[in-house]
Amino acid sequence: MRTIWLDGAEWLAVLRIGLGLWWLESWRHKDKKGWFERGTGIAWAAGVAEKHRWPVVRGGFERIVAPRPKAMAYVVVYAELALGLGLVTGLLTPVALIAGLLLNLLYLVLMVHDWAEQGQNAMMALSSLVALFAMSWQTWSLDHAIGLFL
Repeated sequence: MRTIWLDGAEWLAVLRIGLGLWWLESWRHKDKKGWFERGTGIAWAAGVAEKHRWPVVRGGFERIVAPRPKAMAYVVVYAELALGLGLVTGLLTPVALIAGLLLNLLYLVLMVHDWAEQGQNAMMALSSLVALFAMSWQTWSLDHAIGLFL
């Protein structure tokens, strides 16, 4: 493989780190007080789920998220932080990539009507797949430094 400036493994690490920074930005810009004290994030998602064209999304939200809005707010917000930290540092990278892919797919399905969100979630999911299948933790990662997932 011929590349410019960095080698292929290093470019894959750049992709992984960039994806991690994207997750960290998603976490950083959230109004945590609104999410945790006023329940704004889950209330917004409830409104989206309520009008969703697919009954499975409405039912799933009602069964899983609606009964525990406070806990789910913490799960969403801190999942984004954990994903970002894991990908930037390269710690438990395959776990973070799979979890991020699943979270992006959940976001994609929930927000199927919002074209702006679809693009972001689709690109993050694609980046996760590429970084996972190319084993992007082989360079510039704690996983590589400590010998995990060789």
